[in-house]
Amino acid sequence: MGGVIRGWLGTRGEEGSGSVIAVALAASVLVLTGMALPLNQALISRQLVANAADAAALAAADTASGLVAGYPCANAAEAARLNGAALGECVIDGLEARVTAVRLVLGVAVTVVARAGPPSSP
Repeated sequence: MGGVIRGWLGTRGEEGSGSVIAVALAASVLVLTGMALPLNQALISRQLVANAADAAALAAADTASGLVAGYPCANAAEAARLNGAALGECVIDGLEARVTAVRLVLGVAVTVVARAGPPSSP
């Protein structure tokens, strides 16, 4: 009766397998998080560029309509700059302004087009 009981049959060689699974799960979570962070940064930056484009279009349209002094595209460029983007294009057609705001994010140019002007008649 002095024998040693080693455990169930079939469990030999599986010691530590739970640790391997835990390490694999932790590594996969880290990899997925590492992939999600640049995507999150790109989405946030796109929204910031959209805000800059909207502000630039409104500034240009207000200037074109005479509400604000100055040159429409110069005011649009300043509004875009103050919102962290650069003015890519500025087109004034009567009282309507169409602008493009650009910002480099992780080496990729994020570009957003915005339009502002008086409401169109039904």
